[in-house]
Amino acid sequence: MTAEPTISVIIPARNEESVIASCIRSVAIQPEVLEIVVVNDQSTDRTAEIVRGLQHEIPCLRLLETSELPAGWVGKNNAVWLGAQNAKGKWLLFLDADAVLAEGATAKAFELAEENSAALVSFSPEQTLENWYEKTLIPFVYCRLARKFSYADVNDPKSPQAAANGQFLLIQRSTYDAVGGHAAVAADVLEDVALARRVKQDGWGIWFGSGAGFVSVRMYRSFRQMWGGWRKNLYQLMGGNSNAVFHELEGAFPWMTFLVLLFGIKFPLAMFIGALLLIFRQLNYGLELARNQFPFKFIIYYLPAVFLYAAVMAASYRSYARGKVAWKGREYAVGLPNPSAKG
Repeated sequence: MTAEPTISVIIPARNEESVIASCIRSVAIQPEVLEIVVVNDQSTDRTAEIVRGLQHEIPCLRLLETSELPAGWVGKNNAVWLGAQNAKGKWLLFLDADAVLAEGATAKAFELAEENSAALVSFSPEQTLENWYEKTLIPFVYCRLARKFSYADVNDPKSPQAAANGQFLLIQRSTYDAVGGHAAVAADVLEDVALARRVKQDGWGIWFGSGAGFVSVRMYRSFRQMWGGWRKNLYQLMGGNSNAVFHELEGAFPWMTFLVLLFGIKFPLAMFIGALLLIFRQLNYGLELARNQFPFKFIIYYLPAVFLYAAVMAASYRSYARGKVAWKGREYAVGLPNPSAKG
């Protein structure tokens, strides 16, 4: 594909003063970018002020402001829909404000679109992990997601499996309009997956894969923020019903290992066997980490990871059972779990 600027980059921003400048500057160096549209979603910090300051440096940068959130809309969906309605490009790149693009990122996305006849290309960004809790929970979640959303299945036109990551989602404008855009998934907390499903169901090609070397993010900057983010998303990501949650916890948590260790209180041989089983689970996790481009050394976080994962999964289930989830100062109504649905 040509480097002709045809991409409108749309960045929703709600209280992103610490990251917005780095994101915008990384986008501005991409030759395929026609314009950068930042949608300030009622921020109470310096987000809008920072963007205005960058407009002198980056002429293609525009700032839009959301109004009151319409009923039935998730805040991010409303913001990116506003951006899309005001965008001029033949391609739309939806990018989270904490994403940083490497040089050549959009060129690579275009290359993949052409090679795979894809109308939607999405990168799963490289994760920047600094604190212990990030290194504990985030790699574990991504390893579990890799089991559920295989890149090979998602990218296979014959498979019904569809997924995308809204941190970097490039879509052809004509395709976006044809499937109804974010207006068609207005109430979806997992708008990226919902949009990818609509694209694939309508017969368009999609490509989803690792963005290592092209886009990186640091998703959460506090434990509270990380907990809230996964509490909002994990229940839906893992199937959206109680059966799916049960099977996921059954597979992710080493119940049998701990049961054998418990027997070891009376029977020393059971303690030895339990310790071997635990080492085996930990080494297997290390191999999963490596396959998913995380450092093997993160196996040291295996035990806290399984407990933290089980806890946040339970918290996510409880949120959906109550019929509402909270994120960035807003609450959204969500569907109650359906125990009879299959995961």
